[in-house]
Amino acid sequence: MLKEYRICMPMSVEEYHIGQLYMIARHSLEQSQGGEGVEVVENTSHTDPVHGQGQYTEKRIHLSGKLPVWIRSYIPRFIYLTERAWNYYPYTETELTCSVVPRFSIKIRTRYENNNGSSENCLNVEEEELKKRTVDRVDILTDPVDEKHYKEEEDPSVFRSEKTGRGPLEKGWDKCCDVIMCSYKLVDVSFQVFGLQTKVEEFVHRAIRNILLLGHRQAFTWIDEWYGMTIDDVREYESGMQEKTNEKVRKAQKDIDGIKAPETPEGEEEEGEKEAQDLKASGKLSKSDSLSSQGSESSQSQRSGYLSSWFKWS
Repeated sequence: MLKEYRICMPMSVEEYHIGQLYMIARHSLEQSQGGEGVEVVENTSHTDPVHGQGQYTEKRIHLSGKLPVWIRSYIPRFIYLTERAWNYYPYTETELTCSVVPRFSIKIRTRYENNNGSSENCLNVEEEELKKRTVDRVDILTDPVDEKHYKEEEDPSVFRSEKTGRGPLEKGWDKCCDVIMCSYKLVDVSFQVFGLQTKVEEFVHRAIRNILLLGHRQAFTWIDEWYGMTIDDVREYESGMQEKTNEKVRKAQKDIDGIKAPETPEGEEEEGEKEAQDLKASGKLSKSDSLSSQGSESSQSQRSGYLSSWFKWS
């Protein structure tokens, strides 16, 4: 399932370079809790013959507790994604995979431009992909944020930057803003499992959209925290926050190992069980169907004793 998200921001591409790095580092620490979070495995400079000098990162992202019951019924208790990203700002490539679910993948191509989302094909998508692509404009002002993530100080409709004088944003801001850029993200989600493909791909796209919305709202409303930083300043900040996040995740993992899985809210559990039963009844999926690999003899032992670190994508 192929979608192109376009997220406008009241800043320049050059400013966003700093703001994005700051936001990801801080957001990762704040969202790492209860054993879930992001662990940075590698973060090094990288040179590509086509794109030039850039940065390569590898992360492990645990999200078992973030999945709905109908998915958790068919996967190991502890599951994480491996994220590999090549950042040649203002162009980046990202791949997410899961070793125990090889038929699942997410591929993201991103380009940042100083406009309001008016470029129709800035990622040079082939004609075949253009036919499948759906464009989804994400508005940091008007699109609703999940109630549990809402903070008034992170609301663009009330926030005003002391350092830049930007904000509060008003409806139609992206048509008349003096300083504006757009993040173009082409996201291809693939889950090749009969009976669950569309449902899972739609769920993943909803999750990605929610993350993009929240993260970009934060990048703007935290502008007074990072505005004026140099790339060296924000890399130093990033390194310190990654150490704190890794330590937080690993400590939580030690505390949680051996403890029963967190209880699911009653309403969500009943809904999830009903969806799982409907899938089984329809013959589309049985409990013995392994999402990890066809014919895997170890799938049951993985479900009962799978040990790994706890991670979450930010």
